[in-house]
Amino acid sequence: MQKALFVTLALALPGIACAEEARNPAAPRIAYFTLLGTEMGPLAAMAKGDMPYDATIAQAHAADMVTLTAYLHDDLLVPGTSNADLPGKTRALPKIWEDMAGYGAKGKAMGEAITELAAVAGNGVEALAPAVGKLGGACKSCHDDYRAKDY
Repeated sequence: MQKALFVTLALALPGIACAEEARNPAAPRIAYFTLLGTEMGPLAAMAKGDMPYDATIAQAHAADMVTLTAYLHDDLLVPGTSNADLPGKTRALPKIWEDMAGYGAKGKAMGEAITELAAVAGNGVEALAPAVGKLGGACKSCHDDYRAKDY
């Protein structure tokens, strides 16, 4: 069920994003990161004990995240789509386009953390929790440098 929903969303996302892109050219990028966050939510809940650990579900979410990291989202970094250009529509700071090497390094760290998470997601909450923490740290590091706190 979850995989079918993911495939449906992945197939529908371009059409939805294209329609929204007319109003907000940052929408495809926002949608991409929203999908990553959607997959991370249950993993974080399991790691914190807010949701019962389930190896099958954890592996599925981690696998979906690996799939998402295979998507080269560089074309979603359209110049002119920062929060300075689109106030109220995105939290992406202009610094992304001023420091693409730094942004890319943070993205690489995120991808590596996702790969590590996928390798241990089914091995119990004791293995999952530190991997989720590492990925959360990678996400936070990028958010701290490249995402505004508010719209």
